[in-house]
Amino acid sequence: MQNQSGLRPLGRAVLVQPYESLPELRSKVIEIPQSARERIALAEQEAIVVAVGPEAWQDEAQPRAKPGDRVMISKYAGIIVVGTKDKKQYRCVNANDIFLSIDADEAVIGGIVDNEKAA
Repeated sequence: MQNQSGLRPLGRAVLVQPYESLPELRSKVIEIPQSARERIALAEQEAIVVAVGPEAWQDEAQPRAKPGDRVMISKYAGIIVVGTKDKKQYRCVNANDIFLSIDADEAVIGGIVDNEKAA
């Protein structure tokens, strides 16, 4: 995965993009205020790694994730940032806030793996 955000994480930071696994939950009838959308985005735990800082996981035998990996991150971890080049929303989290890698062929819904939905 190529980092086209214009953002480069430093130190132990990891830049992730929220993974939108349930687009059918978005409603076109009810307008959600921007402040509420930001809180919802901070609560999202599935993400795709976009870029990794140079000091992330230096003390571990192997990195927990690499760009392009789908991962689970700590709820409310990090900060919301907007890419300077592509204007998309990202989260910048500490490397230790990534705790799980997700196989691409499985869908995670509320912590429950749903293999039928992924098929």
